[in-house]
Amino acid sequence: MFSDKLNTFQWEEVLTSITRVREHEVQTIFNSSIGKISVLEKFLTLISPAAFPFLNEMLQLSQRITQERFGKNMQLYIPMYLSNECQNICTYCGFSYTNHIPRKTLTDQEILQEIEIIKSYGYDNILLVTGEHNKYVGIDYLVHAVELIRPHFSQVSIEVQPLEQHEYERLNEAGVFSVLVYQETYHRETYKEYHPKGKKSNFDYRLETPDRIGKSGIHKIGIGVLLGLEDWRVDSYFNAVHLDYLQRTYWQSKYSVSFPRIRPHEGEFQPKSTLTEKELLQLICAYRICFPDVELSLSTRERPAFRDAILPFGITSMSAGSKTEPGGYSDSHALKQFETNDERTPQEIAQMIRSKNYEVVWKDWDEVLI
Repeated sequence: MFSDKLNTFQWEEVLTSITRVREHEVQTIFNSSIGKISVLEKFLTLISPAAFPFLNEMLQLSQRITQERFGKNMQLYIPMYLSNECQNICTYCGFSYTNHIPRKTLTDQEILQEIEIIKSYGYDNILLVTGEHNKYVGIDYLVHAVELIRPHFSQVSIEVQPLEQHEYERLNEAGVFSVLVYQETYHRETYKEYHPKGKKSNFDYRLETPDRIGKSGIHKIGIGVLLGLEDWRVDSYFNAVHLDYLQRTYWQSKYSVSFPRIRPHEGEFQPKSTLTEKELLQLICAYRICFPDVELSLSTRERPAFRDAILPFGITSMSAGSKTEPGGYSDSHALKQFETNDERTPQEIAQMIRSKNYEVVWKDWDEVLI
């Protein structure tokens, strides 16, 4: 299990290693000696403060790799929230058990209403999302929902509570294409502070979820951290360590990485760490350079101008037209999990992608990003 590998690291030691990277070490990434550097050493170097002045070099290399591996293809997906019921207390989440909000779980009829609207947008792949509640959205509900939805889409992905291996096997049989699960933060000591109650408070159980997914034979596994809970560089490094481990251990599966930054929601949580759009772009490029075949996904949490500007530099899938509440596409009044930042319709985003044709003009990034 990955927990054994994680236990060999110390958070502060990794932080020190990142801060001690020097410019000449970054420069080696862009010359012929690149093959002598391990993937994780390369990743640590590229996310360091010392690498930030090399952003243009990272952009050019990331763009070249993206063109070679993915061409000018961008996959659009849409999340459909089935429920906001949750048994966990998560201090940063709008669905947290302690938030006194209207709770809702979609019925079959409501699911079909959502599907009808989503299909009218032209989508053929969908991400099903729920809060974490074993009673209202347990495995039987999830399998039934997938079986109801699967005939309408070529790909069905899910982002739900961690499950047992045999439950993932049931979802695999029902037609689930990929499973997304975020560790949120790899900082073991403060993880408990963010998740004081509920099944999610078990750090190791969540950490070992991708192992159970890999053993179940699911086609694709998606991981990531919630950027803002802890130092984004250290958390991202551990996410890269996790990714490297999964690729080596469950090599039959494909992988994706997402970049959720904390957005406004019900409650008063303030992020402990922030990263600018330039730093987020640096992080995206580091993943593309070090993990050239991994799918990288960006949600509507980000500004339209930012999403438009970074098209050529590593992202391979984007959400569009997202609603983050159950029944949101049918004009639900349920509480959103978080606020979106890109309110454009799927058609508008698709047209933007086509019109750009991934043409790049090397701009003054100070004028584009914040």
